Amino acid sequence: MISSVHGSIAGVSEDFLIVEVGGIGLKIAATKAACKEARMGERIFLYTHLVVREDLLALYGFESMEERDLFAMFLGVSGIGPKTGMSIISTLNPDTIRRAILENQVDVFSRVPGIGKKSAAKILLQLQGKIPADLLQQDALVSADVDTRVFEALTSLGYSVVEAQSALQSIPKDGSCEVEERLKLALKYFSTP
Repeated sequence: MISSVHGSIAGVSEDFLIVEVGGIGLKIAATKAACKEARMGERIFLYTHLVVREDLLALYGFESMEERDLFAMFLGVSGIGPKTGMSIISTLNPDTIRRAILENQVDVFSRVPGIGKKSAAKILLQLQGKIPADLLQQDALVSADVDTRVFEALTSLGYSVVEAQSALQSIPKDGSCEVEERLKLALKYFSTP
């Protein structure tokens, strides 16, 4: 299995990258954040997951090993394919995903494009017990709760799920844990060119 790729970016799309490795261009489906940050000619390192099926041979790339592992976990849920798994990883950050699973929060997964309440409930049912509770530290719980509230505020202001998640990901992790401060930083993301 191909577990990582390190090479030069030869092509950028909304949902995939072409990464040149040893003279070969690999088409790698990547998260929205990775595609947005990618620049032609830059070097990139992605953790990857290779999906091999009768009708599909595809490589999926992630900025962290944690994202890749969560993606693989989602593929183990019946009815969740690579496209939906990638949509979840592109929309929700790993802390939010873990917290939603541990606290059985159906509404968090139903925010992801293409996932309704029924599918969200099935995801939670099949993933219960697969996330160790000790992975979430108290600081991460507080941060995830604040980010959830900021996310809800952004979507209620009319921003799409993807836009709201991109704004949240642009906020430094070591910054303030106050909702108002994080919301200001998220709104600043939309005003910068």
